[in-house]
Amino acid sequence: MLKYVDYDIVFQEIPDEVSLAINISQCPNRCSGCHSMHLMENIGEDLSTDILYRIIDKYKDSITCVCFMGGDKSQPEIEKLANAVKTNYNLKVGWYSGKEVLPKQLYLFDYVKLGRYIEALGGLDSLNTNQRMYKISANETDDITYRFKKQL
Repeated sequence: MLKYVDYDIVFQEIPDEVSLAINISQCPNRCSGCHSMHLMENIGEDLSTDILYRIIDKYKDSITCVCFMGGDKSQPEIEKLANAVKTNYNLKVGWYSGKEVLPKQLYLFDYVKLGRYIEALGGLDSLNTNQRMYKISANETDDITYRFKKQL
């Protein structure tokens, strides 16, 4: 079972969306220089669909997207939760993953961030990043990483 540590309403993780970002623990990627090292640990509470619904119901009138921050430990569970959001709410779904390939159940997501964090290359806002953010529509992918780049 996936575990979540906390959640927050955020504005920068998904362009043009007000997102409920849910931080998921037990990250298997172990990226050097990670800014959320505590999410590598086995901490937090179980994230069932019922708990997810309770969290979303608090904010559903203020958000446009639910974004799972992590969950690489169990992609099928992330897909199950994404499907629950898609089925029961008129909200978009994002996933921040350290994986290198898009999920097979691509239709469950509106946005997917891929790529391990490599400290020397930086995050999505770096000109040298290896990470990519994709906007998904009708199983088509559009690389929107440029939307994060710092203006010089």
